[in-house]
Amino acid sequence: MDFLSEHQPELLPGRRSLPPVQGAIEAPHGTTIVAVTFPGGVVLAGDRRATMGNVIAQRDIEKVFPADEYSAVGIAGTAGIAVEMVKLFQLELEHFEKVEGVQLSLEGKANRLSTMIRSNLGMAMQGLAVVPLFAGYDVDREKGRIFSYDVTGGRSEEHGFAATGSGSVFARGAMKKLYRDDLSETEATTLVVQALYDAADEDSATGGPDVARRIYPIVTVITEDGFRRLTEDESSEIARSVLERRLEQPDGPRAALL
Repeated sequence: MDFLSEHQPELLPGRRSLPPVQGAIEAPHGTTIVAVTFPGGVVLAGDRRATMGNVIAQRDIEKVFPADEYSAVGIAGTAGIAVEMVKLFQLELEHFEKVEGVQLSLEGKANRLSTMIRSNLGMAMQGLAVVPLFAGYDVDREKGRIFSYDVTGGRSEEHGFAATGSGSVFARGAMKKLYRDDLSETEATTLVVQALYDAADEDSATGGPDVARRIYPIVTVITEDGFRRLTEDESSEIARSVLERRLEQPDGPRAALL
């Protein structure tokens, strides 16, 4: 990023010059990303829908990417700029590891991503914002951690669970009622799919499990063994079990009143 800033700053995601336009810019947007910690790691997941105004731009977009062996980033906001930022972030982490011989700490990764988001502030002010969710396994503290951001690069550590994107309000509400400190990995992966289903139920920009097209949420797990993305069979099994229960309870599982 420093090299590009010095030699070809126009190649940075936030430094692109936009053509003169009138009115709002229509570009594909990624929507809902959720994350949940559990003893031993963290789960990061996202739906598959990208929208452009009131139109579905893509039904199977990928919004969750590995940042390195022990971390991942989920994107919400302008899809093109977000994907480009993630690729640059991946390259920066790989470059640091090759030069220094060690991985950057999870805190350092979160701070670096904050700097990259802040560099995109000019684009964000023009409506092309990127608001990711960053999660990883902290090898020093031996636990999963989640970091959320705003468009200015402001960083906050979330405890337990977090969500970003247009359906985040509904997903967060679902997780708030279902989350426990002692979740197993299987329960955590089921919880994020339940939250994404609730988000899709209320937010038109969030896509739920699409059984007809075999499009299911991307679910990733990060533990001391590293980053792992659930296979399509694993994701479909969780999604189908959630759908089957929703036939009996359309509003989802109930939390205890007291």
